[in-house]
Amino acid sequence: MIARNFAGRAAAANGPVGAFRAVTPNDADDLPDGDTRGLFVGQAGSLMIVGGDGAEVTLHSAASQYHPLPVRRVRATGTTATDIIALY
Repeated sequence: MIARNFAGRAAAANGPVGAFRAVTPNDADDLPDGDTRGLFVGQAGSLMIVGGDGAEVTLHSAASQYHPLPVRRVRATGTTATDIIALY
């Protein structure tokens, strides 16, 4: 396998993610690793999110859908989608 060293380089908006974390929707707490570069939704449903700018919106997602959005929080109330992954 080819070793790749991206240290010291800014992440491109359309480049590969550097890390990912499973998301447990929570009404009170922001995502522990800060704002995302996007969300991957494994199972279809709604997502009640708080964006990086603090705006709240409900997204309706298909299964296996990528949303390239800065997300600060995924609220439990109003979220029916499952298998949500935060991409950083």
